[in-house]
Amino acid sequence: MKYPLVSDLAEDGVPVSVTCRVLKIARQPYYRWLANPVTDQEWEEAHRLNALIDAHRDDPEFGYRYLADTAEEDAGVKMAHRTAWRLCHFQGVFSVISKRKKGKSTRPGPPVHDDLVRRQFSTVKTLNQVWLTDITEHHTGEGQLYLCAIKDACSRRIIGYSIDNRMKASLAVRALNNAIANRRRTGADVAGCIVHSDR
Repeated sequence: MKYPLVSDLAEDGVPVSVTCRVLKIARQPYYRWLANPVTDQEWEEAHRLNALIDAHRDDPEFGYRYLADTAEEDAGVKMAHRTAWRLCHFQGVFSVISKRKKGKSTRPGPPVHDDLVRRQFSTVKTLNQVWLTDITEHHTGEGQLYLCAIKDACSRRIIGYSIDNRMKASLAVRALNNAIANRRRTGADVAGCIVHSDR
């Protein structure tokens, strides 16, 4: 858009009529833009983009469809999936999970964190020393449900869990917070506990 350039040159003392003539633009649209430089549509798209970026920050593995659904659930910002795709494409917001080519298998990358347990689960003899966690998917009559459970390696008991219809990072966070709250209710100290998950 050339209107900001016209405005900058006008501040430097160049007449608007001269600038518009050189840039081959009409003066009336420039004055309308000057009165309202941000349209309602641009303002709405900025809010949509902010909601998508916030959703992507929470769950970077999601694609534009899930980001649009999350933006509506969390921020109340509604948009079509096509609009979400356009905004994500424009801003460079993409899932961190790359699409694999059909017929080609790829080896998993290195683990995100070091394996502090070294898969020696049977050697754990103290409560709250090592917790294990995983997420499972369950099909129900009303759709899919995801369950994240936290299990104490010593007692082999589930000490915390959370359930959601979306596999989001908050699912694991809620399960961990639930386990911590349950253990603190019994007066146990969970400082220094290792939480181990598959990759």
